[in-house]
Amino acid sequence: MSPRGNLTELLLRAGLTVVGEVRPGRLLPPEAGWRIARGVAAPDDAVRDAPLDDTWWRRLASHGDGEFLVAVSGHRIGGNDAWWTRVRSADGPQGLHGLHGLSGGAGFVALSLDGQVLLAETPEAGGIRITALDRLPERLEEAAETAGSETEAERDEVWAAVPGTPARPAHWAEGIGLNAAAPDALLIELLDVAPDFLHSCDRPAVLDAALAHPDPEVRSRTADTFRPKLTPEQWLRLIRAEPSPSRRVLWATHACARGVHLPEDLYDDLLTGPARAKAAGLPGVPARHLPALAADAEPGVRAAVCGRWDDLAAPARERLLTDPDDTVRAAALLAHHLTVPMPSETLTALPEPRRALEQCRLEPALEAELVRDGDTDVRRALAANPRLSPSGVAVLAGDTCDDVRSAVSVRPDLTEEQRAAVRHDVDLTSMSSTLPWVENLHDDADAMRRLAASSHPLVRRSVARARRLPPDVVERLARDEDRVVQLFLAESCDDAPAEMLLEVWRWWDGSFSHPGRPRDHPNFPRTGLLRHADDPDGRMRRLALDDPRSTPADVARLARDPEPEVRRRAAVDPRLAPADAVRLLNDPQDYVRSAAIRSPRLPARVLSGLLHDRDTAYEAAGNPAIPVPVLYRLLDSAAGKGAGR
Repeated sequence: MSPRGNLTELLLRAGLTVVGEVRPGRLLPPEAGWRIARGVAAPDDAVRDAPLDDTWWRRLASHGDGEFLVAVSGHRIGGNDAWWTRVRSADGPQGLHGLHGLSGGAGFVALSLDGQVLLAETPEAGGIRITALDRLPERLEEAAETAGSETEAERDEVWAAVPGTPARPAHWAEGIGLNAAAPDALLIELLDVAPDFLHSCDRPAVLDAALAHPDPEVRSRTADTFRPKLTPEQWLRLIRAEPSPSRRVLWATHACARGVHLPEDLYDDLLTGPARAKAAGLPGVPARHLPALAADAEPGVRAAVCGRWDDLAAPARERLLTDPDDTVRAAALLAHHLTVPMPSETLTALPEPRRALEQCRLEPALEAELVRDGDTDVRRALAANPRLSPSGVAVLAGDTCDDVRSAVSVRPDLTEEQRAAVRHDVDLTSMSSTLPWVENLHDDADAMRRLAASSHPLVRRSVARARRLPPDVVERLARDEDRVVQLFLAESCDDAPAEMLLEVWRWWDGSFSHPGRPRDHPNFPRTGLLRHADDPDGRMRRLALDDPRSTPADVARLARDPEPEVRRRAAVDPRLAPADAVRLLNDPQDYVRSAAIRSPRLPARVLSGLLHDRDTAYEAAGNPAIPVPVLYRLLDSAAGKGAGR
C-alpha cells in the first residue's frame, strides 16, 4: 500500500476523516513542527508533564469547524516540502484523542488551520514527549529572541557537552566533509570514515592525501566526480596507482579529455593487458606503438588504431582494409574514405552506413544520387558531412525537410551570405550547444567579428561562448535580439559589460554548468545595488545586500521578505542577527530552512540541538560556526572512537 493509503487508513482508525493534503504555504511546515516538538529552538514551557486535556484539543480544532492539520511520523507525503494532511474530527475531543498513540508510538504533530496551536507527541528516551503551544507565531518569535541573546559563557558550555545524545554519527560524518571551517587535517582523517565528500572537494592537500590512500576506492573517488579538480601531476599519480587495468585506462581517458599529456612510459603500461583495446583509442598513443597495435590479435585493438589512419604505414592500412573481422574492416573503410571517395558498393556493404554518410567523402555520382534521395534520414546525415561538395550542399540547402535545411544552415563552409539564404527552422527554445567549428575560431578576432554579425542565432550564440572577445564584438552581442546570446556572453566571456549582466540577472540566476553566473562575474556591478531593496521584483531585491552600503538593518528587513529567495539570501549573510537565523529555521520554504541551518549566526544551543536531531544533523554538521575541536569529537564519534580528544 502507498504511504498515502497507509496514512488514510491510520487516520481513519484514529477517528479522523481525511479532507485533503495542504502545502505549508505561510504556515509552519511539518519539518519545523517536528523539530520544535523535539525541543530544538522551542519555547521553554512547550513540554507538558501530563496528557493533553480537552481544552487543548478544542483549541486545535476551534479555528476550522473541527478541522486541523496533522503529520504522522513515517508517513510523509508530497514533493520537496512535506505536506500537512488536513483532517476533520466528527466526534470532538473524543475523536481528537484518537491521535494519542498514533503510528505505534512513533509520534505526530498537529497544527490548527490558523497556525496558532501546535500539539505533538514524540518518542524520546524513557517515554513520550508531549508538546502544546498556543499563540505559536508569537511564542516562536519570543524563543528566537531568547536564543539570540546567548552569552559567550553559555556557548562555551554548550560546545563542551557536544557530542551528546542522541548521537548521529553517520549524519555527522557526511556533513563534516562539507564544512568550510574543517581543517585539511580533519578532512584527511575523514577519508577513512566517509570519503564521499571528495565529490565536491577541491583542497589540494586533501586530494593529495586521497591519491596516496591505501584503499583504491578512496583513490578513485578523486576522479569519479562530475567536475574533478585534479592537477596533471595528480592525474598521473592516480592512473599509476590504480590496480584495475580498465579503470586505469578510464582515468587516462578522463585525463586526456582535460588536456593532460601522458608520458610514453605510461602508454607502455596502458597498452598491455585486457584493457588495451580502449587504450589504443587514446589520442596521444606514441607512433612507435602503432605497427604492433595494427597487427594485434584482438580485433578491438585493430579497430581502435584505425583512428590514427594517417600515421599508419601503407602496408598496415592495406591489411586493415582486408581484415577478416567485419568491425575492423568497417573502421578501416571509414578512415580510408575520409580522403578517398567512397563508391556505392562500399557504402552498401557497410553494416552501419550512417557514419559514412556523416563523415566520408563520396564519389560524385553517389553523392548526387543521395542528396536527392527520398530517405530523409540519409539527407539529414549528409547535411552535416564536412566533406560534402559545394554542389551537394547547395541541393540540401533547398531541401523540403526543415531538419535538413537547419543542419545545412550551421555548416562552417558557408559564407554568411549563403547562410542567410538558407531557410531554417532551428528550435531556439531547446538546449543549445557551441558549434565546434566556431569554438575552434574563438582566438581569431577577425572571424569573431564576422560571425558575430551572422544572421544565424546558433552561430552568434557560439561566438558568445568565447572567453575573450574584441570590444566591438562584445558591444554587438550585448545588444543581440536573442537573449540566449546575452546569457552565453554573461556565462562565458570575461569581457561581458556590467549593464548587460545586470539585465540578464533579471531573468536568469545560474545554470547547472555556470551556477554563479551572471552574479559572480567579475564585471557584475557591486555598487549602487541598494536601490533595488524595494524593487517589485524579488530577484532584484536579492542584490541589495551585495551593496557595500547595506547594513544589518537591511539584512533584518529582507530576512522577512515575502519572496523565499530573498529570505535565503538574507539567511547566508554574515550580518544576520542570531534571532533572525533561529526564526528562519521555521520558514515555509525548505531551501530557506537549509540556509538557516548552515548559518554561522545560529546560537550554539540551537545548533547543538540541530546536530542531535535526525532530520537536521547532516546539514548542521556543515555549519562553519562549530568549533574545530568539536568537529574532531564529532568525527571520533562517527569513527566509533568515542570522544577522546
